[in-house]
Amino acid sequence: MWDFTATIKLMSLTKSQALELFQSDDLIGIGMEADALRRKIHPEGTVTYIIDRNINYTNFCTEYCTFCAFYRPLKGKMAAEGYILDFETIYDKIRETVELGGTGVLMQGGLHPDLKIEWHERLMSGIKQRFPKIHLHCYSASEILAIAEYSNLSVEDTIKRLRDAGLDSIPGGGAEILDDEVRYKIARLKCLTADWLHVHRTAHKLGMRTTATMMFGVGEKFEHRINHFQAIYDLQEETGGFTAFIPWTFQPKHTALGGRGWDEATSVEYLKTLAISRLYLSNVLNVQSSWVTQGLKVCQMGLRFGGNDVGSVMLEENVVKAAGTSNCTTEEELRRMIRDAGFRPAQRDTLYRQYFLN
Repeated sequence: MWDFTATIKLMSLTKSQALELFQSDDLIGIGMEADALRRKIHPEGTVTYIIDRNINYTNFCTEYCTFCAFYRPLKGKMAAEGYILDFETIYDKIRETVELGGTGVLMQGGLHPDLKIEWHERLMSGIKQRFPKIHLHCYSASEILAIAEYSNLSVEDTIKRLRDAGLDSIPGGGAEILDDEVRYKIARLKCLTADWLHVHRTAHKLGMRTTATMMFGVGEKFEHRINHFQAIYDLQEETGGFTAFIPWTFQPKHTALGGRGWDEATSVEYLKTLAISRLYLSNVLNVQSSWVTQGLKVCQMGLRFGGNDVGSVMLEENVVKAAGTSNCTTEEELRRMIRDAGFRPAQRDTLYRQYFLN
Protein backbone atom coordinates (compact mmCIF):
# COMPACT_ATOMS: atom_id res chain seq x y z
CA MET A 1 0.00 0.00 0.00
CA TRP A 2 2.64 2.52 1.12
CA ASP A 3 6.27 1.98 0.12
CA PHE A 4 8.77 4.25 1.82
CA THR A 5 11.75 1.92 1.33
CA ALA A 6 11.54 1.32 -2.41
CA THR A 7 14.69 3.32 -2.99
CA ILE A 8 16.59 1.92 -0.04
CA LYS A 9 15.88 -1.84 0.25
CA LEU A 10 17.31 -2.60 3.67
CA MET A 11 17.89 -5.96 5.30
CA SER A 12 16.35 -6.66 8.69
CA LEU A 13 17.93 -8.63 11.51
CA THR A 14 17.06 -12.28 11.93
CA LYS A 15 15.63 -13.42 15.26
CA SER A 16 18.91 -15.12 16.18
CA GLN A 17 20.91 -12.00 15.33
CA ALA A 18 18.59 -9.88 17.46
CA LEU A 19 18.97 -12.29 20.38
CA GLU A 20 22.77 -12.07 20.08
CA LEU A 21 22.53 -8.27 20.27
CA PHE A 22 20.29 -8.38 23.34
CA GLN A 23 22.79 -10.72 25.02
CA SER A 24 25.80 -8.61 24.00
CA ASP A 25 27.57 -6.17 26.33
CA ASP A 26 28.69 -4.01 23.41
CA LEU A 27 26.15 -1.21 23.92
CA ILE A 28 28.18 1.36 21.99
CA GLY A 29 28.72 -0.97 19.04
CA ILE A 30 25.00 -1.72 18.83
CA GLY A 31 24.25 1.99 19.04
CA MET A 32 26.70 2.76 16.24
CA GLU A 33 25.08 0.17 13.97
CA ALA A 34 21.63 1.63 14.65
CA ASP A 35 22.93 5.15 14.08
CA ALA A 36 24.43 4.10 10.75
CA LEU A 37 21.07 2.66 9.62
CA ARG A 38 19.29 5.78 10.81
CA ARG A 39 21.59 7.89 8.61
CA LYS A 40 20.83 5.72 5.59
CA ILE A 41 17.09 6.16 6.12
CA HIS A 42 17.34 9.83 7.17
CA PRO A 43 20.45 11.27 5.48
CA GLU A 44 19.17 14.85 5.86
CA GLY A 45 20.30 14.98 9.52
CA THR A 46 17.02 16.16 11.04
CA VAL A 47 15.16 15.09 14.16
CA THR A 48 11.43 15.72 14.29
CA TYR A 49 8.92 16.59 17.01
CA ILE A 50 5.25 17.51 17.20
CA ILE A 51 3.17 19.90 19.29
CA ASP A 52 0.03 18.11 20.39
CA ARG A 53 -1.98 17.17 23.43
CA ASN A 54 -2.90 13.87 25.05
CA ILE A 55 -6.53 13.89 26.14
CA ASN A 56 -7.89 10.99 28.19
CA TYR A 57 -11.66 11.21 27.83
CA THR A 58 -12.30 8.69 30.63
CA ASN A 59 -10.30 6.78 33.21
CA PHE A 60 -13.03 4.20 33.79
CA CYS A 61 -11.92 0.84 32.42
CA THR A 62 -13.04 -2.78 32.55
CA GLU A 63 -9.68 -4.41 31.71
CA TYR A 64 -7.83 -3.91 35.02
CA CYS A 65 -4.33 -4.17 33.48
CA THR A 66 -1.76 -4.81 36.21
CA PHE A 67 0.71 -2.30 34.71
CA CYS A 68 -1.74 0.63 34.69
CA ALA A 69 -2.04 3.18 37.50
CA PHE A 70 -4.46 5.39 35.57
CA TYR A 71 -7.67 3.35 35.31
CA ARG A 72 -10.55 3.30 37.77
CA PRO A 73 -13.12 0.45 38.01
CA LEU A 74 -16.77 1.05 37.24
CA LYS A 75 -17.82 -0.19 40.70
CA GLY A 76 -16.38 -0.18 44.22
CA LYS A 77 -14.58 2.41 46.34
CA MET A 78 -12.22 3.64 43.63
CA ALA A 79 -15.08 4.25 41.18
CA ALA A 80 -15.61 7.59 42.91
CA GLU A 81 -12.30 8.71 41.38
CA GLY A 82 -13.48 7.89 37.88
CA TYR A 83 -14.55 10.46 35.31
CA ILE A 84 -15.91 10.88 31.79
CA LEU A 85 -15.05 14.26 30.28
CA ASP A 86 -17.98 16.18 28.85
CA PHE A 87 -17.62 17.36 25.26
CA GLU A 88 -17.28 21.05 26.19
CA THR A 89 -14.29 20.26 28.42
CA ILE A 90 -12.67 18.35 25.55
CA TYR A 91 -13.38 21.24 23.15
CA ASP A 92 -11.79 23.67 25.62
CA LYS A 93 -8.66 21.52 25.82
CA ILE A 94 -8.42 21.42 22.02
CA ARG A 95 -9.05 25.15 21.73
CA GLU A 96 -6.13 25.78 24.09
CA THR A 97 -3.99 23.31 22.10
CA VAL A 98 -4.65 25.20 18.86
CA GLU A 99 -3.90 28.54 20.53
CA LEU A 100 -0.54 27.15 21.72
CA GLY A 101 0.41 26.04 18.19
CA GLY A 102 -0.70 22.43 18.48
CA THR A 103 -1.57 20.56 15.30
CA GLY A 104 -2.94 17.30 16.65
CA VAL A 105 -4.73 15.54 19.48
CA LEU A 106 -3.89 12.06 20.73
CA MET A 107 -7.03 10.96 22.50
CA GLN A 108 -7.40 7.68 24.35
CA GLY A 109 -9.34 6.43 27.32
CA GLY A 110 -10.46 3.43 29.27
CA LEU A 111 -13.11 0.96 28.14
CA HIS A 112 -16.61 1.93 29.25
CA PRO A 113 -19.63 -0.09 28.07
CA ASP A 114 -21.86 3.01 28.03
CA LEU A 115 -19.65 4.76 25.47
CA LYS A 116 -20.89 3.16 22.28
CA ILE A 117 -20.17 4.15 18.69
CA GLU A 118 -22.73 6.97 18.64
CA TRP A 119 -21.01 8.75 21.57
CA HIS A 120 -17.65 8.58 19.81
CA GLU A 121 -19.14 9.71 16.48
CA ARG A 122 -20.67 12.76 18.17
CA LEU A 123 -17.34 13.52 19.79
CA MET A 124 -15.30 13.19 16.58
CA SER A 125 -17.73 15.19 14.45
CA GLY A 126 -18.13 17.85 17.14
CA ILE A 127 -14.38 18.36 17.26
CA LYS A 128 -14.03 18.54 13.48
CA GLN A 129 -16.87 21.04 13.19
CA ARG A 130 -15.12 23.37 15.62
CA PHE A 131 -11.49 22.63 14.70
CA PRO A 132 -11.43 21.36 11.09
CA LYS A 133 -7.63 21.48 10.81
CA ILE A 134 -6.81 19.50 13.97
CA HIS A 135 -5.52 15.97 13.33
CA LEU A 136 -7.37 13.38 15.41
CA HIS A 137 -5.03 10.52 16.31
CA CYS A 138 -7.32 8.53 18.60
CA TYR A 139 -8.36 5.16 20.03
CA SER A 140 -6.01 2.28 20.75
CA ALA A 141 -6.76 -1.15 19.33
CA SER A 142 -8.33 -2.15 22.66
CA GLU A 143 -10.73 0.78 22.46
CA ILE A 144 -11.65 0.04 18.86
CA LEU A 145 -12.39 -3.58 19.78
CA ALA A 146 -14.44 -2.54 22.80
CA ILE A 147 -16.46 0.06 20.87
CA ALA A 148 -17.17 -2.60 18.22
CA GLU A 149 -18.28 -5.10 20.85
CA TYR A 150 -20.46 -2.63 22.80
CA SER A 151 -22.07 -1.45 19.54
CA ASN A 152 -22.54 -4.89 17.90
CA LEU A 153 -20.36 -3.87 14.95
CA SER A 154 -17.47 -5.42 13.08
CA VAL A 155 -14.02 -3.90 13.58
CA GLU A 156 -14.06 -2.69 9.97
CA ASP A 157 -17.43 -0.98 10.29
CA THR A 158 -16.37 0.60 13.59
CA ILE A 159 -13.23 2.10 12.05
CA LYS A 160 -15.17 3.24 8.97
CA ARG A 161 -17.75 5.05 11.09
CA LEU A 162 -15.10 6.68 13.28
CA ARG A 163 -13.16 7.71 10.16
CA ASP A 164 -16.26 9.18 8.55
CA ALA A 165 -16.97 11.12 11.77
CA GLY A 166 -13.47 12.68 11.76
CA LEU A 167 -10.88 10.17 12.98
CA ASP A 168 -7.64 10.67 11.01
CA SER A 169 -5.25 7.99 12.33
CA ILE A 170 -4.89 5.40 15.09
CA PRO A 171 -2.17 5.27 17.79
CA GLY A 172 -0.32 2.09 18.65
CA GLY A 173 -1.28 1.98 22.31
CA GLY A 174 -2.28 -1.31 23.89
CA ALA A 175 0.46 -3.28 22.13
CA GLU A 176 2.52 -3.73 25.32
CA ILE A 177 4.36 -6.94 24.27
CA LEU A 178 2.85 -8.66 21.23
CA ASP A 179 3.30 -12.15 22.60
CA ASP A 180 0.34 -13.85 24.26
CA GLU A 181 2.46 -15.58 26.90
CA VAL A 182 3.31 -12.12 28.27
CA ARG A 183 -0.13 -10.64 27.70
CA TYR A 184 -1.82 -13.39 29.74
CA LYS A 185 0.44 -12.51 32.68
CA ILE A 186 0.13 -8.70 32.69
CA ALA A 187 -3.30 -8.03 31.15
CA ARG A 188 -5.43 -11.13 31.15
CA LEU A 189 -8.56 -9.32 29.95
CA LYS A 190 -6.86 -7.31 27.22
CA CYS A 191 -6.96 -8.08 23.52
CA LEU A 192 -4.56 -10.72 22.25
CA THR A 193 -1.77 -10.24 19.74
CA ALA A 194 -3.88 -11.30 16.76
CA ASP A 195 -6.64 -8.88 17.79
CA TRP A 196 -4.24 -5.91 18.02
CA LEU A 197 -2.79 -6.76 14.63
CA HIS A 198 -6.28 -7.19 13.16
CA VAL A 199 -7.27 -3.64 14.14
CA HIS A 200 -4.15 -2.15 12.57
CA ARG A 201 -4.35 -4.32 9.46
CA THR A 202 -7.97 -3.27 8.99
CA ALA A 203 -7.14 0.42 9.46
CA HIS A 204 -4.32 0.14 6.91
CA LYS A 205 -6.67 -1.58 4.46
CA LEU A 206 -9.08 1.34 4.84
CA GLY A 207 -6.32 3.82 4.01
CA MET A 208 -5.57 4.98 7.55
CA ARG A 209 -2.08 5.29 8.99
CA THR A 210 -1.22 4.01 12.47
CA THR A 211 1.75 3.84 14.80
CA ALA A 212 3.23 0.81 16.58
CA THR A 213 4.42 0.83 20.18
CA MET A 214 6.08 -1.48 22.68
CA MET A 215 6.08 -1.26 26.47
CA PHE A 216 8.87 -3.44 27.83
CA GLY A 217 10.36 -4.25 31.21
CA VAL A 218 7.38 -6.26 32.49
CA GLY A 219 9.27 -9.49 33.13
CA GLU A 220 9.33 -10.59 29.50
CA LYS A 221 12.26 -12.44 27.92
CA PHE A 222 14.37 -11.11 25.06
CA GLU A 223 12.62 -13.64 22.82
CA HIS A 224 9.27 -12.01 23.61
CA ARG A 225 10.56 -8.60 22.55
CA ILE A 226 11.89 -10.13 19.34
CA ASN A 227 8.51 -11.75 18.64
CA HIS A 228 7.00 -8.30 19.05
CA PHE A 229 9.43 -6.80 16.53
CA GLN A 230 8.69 -9.63 14.08
CA ALA A 231 4.93 -9.10 14.32
CA ILE A 232 5.33 -5.41 13.52
CA TYR A 233 7.83 -6.11 10.75
CA ASP A 234 5.56 -8.67 9.09
CA LEU A 235 2.48 -6.44 9.12
CA GLN A 236 4.53 -3.54 7.76
CA GLU A 237 5.75 -5.76 4.92
CA GLU A 238 2.12 -6.63 4.21
CA THR A 239 0.55 -3.14 4.39
CA GLY A 240 3.21 -0.43 4.84
CA GLY A 241 0.74 1.39 7.10
CA PHE A 242 2.87 2.11 10.17
CA THR A 243 4.34 5.61 10.31
CA ALA A 244 6.54 5.00 13.35
CA PHE A 245 7.65 2.64 16.09
CA ILE A 246 7.68 3.95 19.65
CA PRO A 247 9.22 1.84 22.44
CA TRP A 248 9.07 2.84 26.10
CA THR A 249 9.67 1.28 29.49
CA PHE A 250 7.11 0.12 32.04
CA GLN A 251 6.71 2.63 34.88
CA PRO A 252 6.05 0.54 38.01
CA LYS A 253 5.01 3.06 40.67
CA HIS A 254 1.42 2.82 41.93
CA THR A 255 0.70 -0.24 39.76
CA ALA A 256 -0.25 -3.77 40.78
CA LEU A 257 2.53 -5.18 38.60
CA GLY A 258 5.09 -2.86 40.14
CA GLY A 259 3.93 -3.98 43.55
CA ARG A 260 5.30 -7.44 42.77
CA GLY A 261 8.81 -6.07 43.02
CA TRP A 262 9.50 -5.59 39.33
CA ASP A 263 12.82 -3.90 38.65
CA GLU A 264 12.45 -0.84 36.45
CA ALA A 265 14.20 -1.16 33.08
CA THR A 266 17.49 0.74 33.14
CA SER A 267 18.53 3.49 30.75
CA VAL A 268 21.12 1.12 29.28
CA GLU A 269 18.39 -1.44 28.60
CA TYR A 270 16.24 1.25 27.03
CA LEU A 271 18.99 2.43 24.68
CA LYS A 272 19.88 -1.11 23.66
CA THR A 273 16.23 -1.99 22.95
CA LEU A 274 15.77 1.25 21.02
CA ALA A 275 18.82 0.49 18.87
CA ILE A 276 17.79 -3.11 18.19
CA SER A 277 14.29 -1.97 17.24
CA ARG A 278 15.80 0.41 14.69
CA LEU A 279 17.91 -2.40 13.22
CA TYR A 280 15.08 -4.93 13.22
CA LEU A 281 12.36 -2.67 11.85
CA SER A 282 14.23 -1.57 8.75
CA ASN A 283 10.90 -1.20 6.93
CA VAL A 284 9.48 1.37 9.40
CA LEU A 285 10.53 4.89 8.51
CA ASN A 286 10.55 6.49 11.96
CA VAL A 287 11.68 5.33 15.41
CA GLN A 288 10.93 7.57 18.38
CA SER A 289 13.22 8.23 21.32
CA SER A 290 11.15 8.82 24.46
CA TRP A 291 11.68 11.68 26.91
CA VAL A 292 8.36 11.08 28.69
CA THR A 293 9.56 7.89 30.42
CA GLN A 294 13.34 8.36 30.11
CA GLY A 295 13.90 12.08 30.62
CA LEU A 296 15.60 14.50 28.26
CA LYS A 297 19.20 13.30 28.64
CA VAL A 298 18.50 9.66 27.81
CA CYS A 299 16.16 10.76 25.02
CA GLN A 300 19.01 12.81 23.58
CA MET A 301 21.34 9.81 23.73
CA GLY A 302 18.66 7.82 21.94
CA LEU A 303 19.20 10.03 18.89
CA ARG A 304 22.58 8.29 18.53
CA PHE A 305 20.98 4.88 19.06
CA GLY A 306 18.69 4.94 16.04
CA GLY A 307 15.98 7.43 17.04
CA ASN A 308 15.04 10.16 14.55
CA ASP A 309 12.07 11.65 16.42
CA VAL A 310 11.50 12.84 19.99
CA GLY A 311 7.72 12.73 20.03
CA SER A 312 5.57 15.50 21.38
CA VAL A 313 6.02 18.64 23.43
CA MET A 314 2.90 17.12 25.01
CA LEU A 315 0.76 19.89 26.45
CA GLU A 316 -0.98 17.31 28.65
CA GLU A 317 -0.22 13.73 29.72
CA ASN A 318 -1.98 11.70 32.41
CA VAL A 319 -1.28 7.97 32.09
CA VAL A 320 2.48 7.93 32.68
CA LYS A 321 2.07 10.65 35.30
CA ALA A 322 -0.33 8.37 37.21
CA ALA A 323 2.55 5.86 37.46
CA GLY A 324 4.74 8.42 39.19
CA THR A 325 6.78 9.71 36.24
CA SER A 326 6.30 13.38 35.42
CA ASN A 327 9.00 14.58 33.04
CA CYS A 328 8.03 17.75 31.20
CA THR A 329 9.52 19.96 28.51
CA THR A 330 8.94 22.89 26.14
CA GLU A 331 9.36 23.27 22.39
CA GLU A 332 12.41 25.46 22.96
CA GLU A 333 13.99 22.83 25.21
CA LEU A 334 13.32 20.02 22.73
CA ARG A 335 14.81 22.02 19.87
CA ARG A 336 17.91 22.85 21.91
CA MET A 337 18.32 19.19 22.89
CA ILE A 338 18.13 18.15 19.24
CA ARG A 339 20.68 20.77 18.15
CA ASP A 340 23.04 19.82 20.99
CA ALA A 341 22.94 16.21 19.72
CA GLY A 342 24.15 17.43 16.34
CA PHE A 343 20.87 17.43 14.40
CA ARG A 344 18.47 20.01 12.97
CA PRO A 345 15.08 20.20 14.70
CA ALA A 346 12.01 20.02 12.47
CA GLN A 347 8.41 20.35 13.57
CA ARG A 348 6.17 17.69 12.03
CA ASP A 349 2.53 16.72 11.95
CA THR A 350 1.02 13.44 13.18
CA LEU A 351 1.80 11.72 9.86
CA TYR A 352 5.48 12.79 10.10
CA ARG A 353 5.24 15.45 7.41
CA GLN A 354 7.65 18.27 8.26
CA TYR A 355 6.50 21.87 8.56
CA PHE A 356 9.83 23.65 8.48
CA LEU A 357 13.57 23.26 8.98
CA ASN A 358 15.96 25.59 10.77
